[in-house]
This record gives sequence, C-alpha cells and structure tokens, in this order.
Amino acid sequence: MNPITFTPIYMERVWGGRELENVYGRSLPSADAPFGESWEMTDRPDEQSIVDHGPLTGTSLGDLWQHHREEIFGPGFEQESRFPLLIKILDARDDLSIQVHPPIDRAAELGGEPKTEMWYVAKATPDAKLYVGLKHGVSKDDFQRAINNGTVDRVVHAITPHTGESIFIPSGRLHAIGAGLLIYEIQQNSDTTYRVFDWNRMGLDGQPRQLHVEESMRCIDFSDFAPSMDKPEGNTLAQCPFFKVDRITLNKGAGLGNPDPERFSIVTVVSGELLSDDGRLHVAGDFLLLPRNSPPLIATDDATILQTTIPR
Repeated sequence: MNPITFTPIYMERVWGGRELENVYGRSLPSADAPFGESWEMTDRPDEQSIVDHGPLTGTSLGDLWQHHREEIFGPGFEQESRFPLLIKILDARDDLSIQVHPPIDRAAELGGEPKTEMWYVAKATPDAKLYVGLKHGVSKDDFQRAINNGTVDRVVHAITPHTGESIFIPSGRLHAIGAGLLIYEIQQNSDTTYRVFDWNRMGLDGQPRQLHVEESMRCIDFSDFAPSMDKPEGNTLAQCPFFKVDRITLNKGAGLGNPDPERFSIVTVVSGELLSDDGRLHVAGDFLLLPRNSPPLIATDDATILQTTIPR
C-alpha cells in the first residue's frame, strides 16, 4: 500500500501568520487571516483528517483506524480507541500563551486529557524564543505572585532555538512558543491546554482569551528549572511511551521504509524530495502515513526526514 496523505485543516490563531503560504506554497482558506496551526493528521471528534489521494480518497483517519486498523497500521493497537497521535505545523508570528498540559495523574480529575509532545524547529528567526520551564529558584508562591501581578513572562525560562533543533515537552512542563518560529509538533491525541498567561493581550474577537489559572497551578511541574534544547541520541530526537521521533538523512537514491515492516510510521519531509511507488513526489512540509508493508520511498535528491513511530 502506498503512502496515505491527508488534506490539512487550517486553524486561525491570534498569534498566527502566513508562513504556511510563504514557505510551503500552500493555499490558505482566507487571503489575509492569521493561520497559526495546520493539523496534518488528526482523529478528534470534531476534527478529522480526510484522505486526499488514491483509492481511499474521502475516507477519514478515524474510519481508517476503526475499519482498516490491522491492514494499514499493523498489530498492537487493539486498546487504542482512536489514532493515538496528533500531528501539526505551528506558525508563530506572535508569542503563544504560556500554558501547560495535564499530566496523566491529574487529567481525569480536571476533565481533560494528558498531552506529551515534541517540537522540531523547521525555521527560526535569529531573535525567536521558546519559553520552557521556570527560571532557577522560582517557587510555586513566586509563580502565583507573578500571575497576580501580570508578570509571568519574567519568571519563565527562555531559550534561543535554532533551525533543526528539537525539544521534548512532557505533560506538566510549562511552555510557550515565541514569535518567529515554524514548528513541527508531534503529540499525543489530546487537545487539552490550560493557559496561565496570555501576555495581557486581546483575542481575535477583541476580548481577553480565557485563562485556566487554577487548573494550571495543579498541573505545572514546579521542579522543572531552565531546561535546554535536546541533544539527539544518534538519530533519535525524542522517545517516550507515546512516540519515537528519528531524524534521518538520505542520500540521493536511498530508500526509506518502516523500521518495523509490520507497523506504520509517519514520515515528515524536512528538506529534499521523496518519490513514492505510485509516482508522487513529496517535498518539504509534506506529511505521509506510511502503511505497514509499504514499498520504500526513494530520495530523488539528498533529503532530511523525521520518522515517527509508536513503541511496542
């Protein structure tokens, strides 16, 4: 079975921009709206990725998971009611809210879902920042005072990332993406976010966006001080029970298949071009679901890809 691709779902965000159009040549739904997110693969109750090519055209990712699970994804997913990942591109032209996702031991009692994720920096301006964790010595009481004073930005740790770097964001880690970043986000299938600070700004409707201070204070890891960008272990950028992400460099003519032929993977083209067995050319910014037992993708030029798998 050849790679499966989906129609992106674009989300307007107050902090978004037009880089999906400028960098990847995509046609956005509106000529001037700020689009902050492109959901590349999603199986959410209200947001379903739809296959855009081949014999499965028009089929949702949820339907593939429910009715073709063994055939496409392989064995070992019997306990997963939905496709377990959510894959996005984020275009931050302004700072995102400072936020946290609930850890597994708090999510249910708060009525949310745990969400661990990783970020790969596809493009960064020289002055772009990531806000991750707390500055050294900031206590829970210090943080509460900063909330009360509207100065949370002064106690959050800031990192200057570079194109090609990555960072793991476990549930409970305070974080925000800063202006000037284009990011590939690979995460658990969850859409639970608790905003604790939104830079004292208004939303697209001219009103302050909702904050979730009480929930955030119950979820933040207050021992998480001054983390840095991750250093790869060989090809591996991130590994946890929910996903494994490898960055692989391919020379022209090299082939790429699933690490485990019996299970699927997700291939993200970072640079270069890949040719699939059905004659389609896949370029930077493309996301492919590579079914089990797929023919290899062939690099028609030197290429860099991310390959996401789910550990057994």
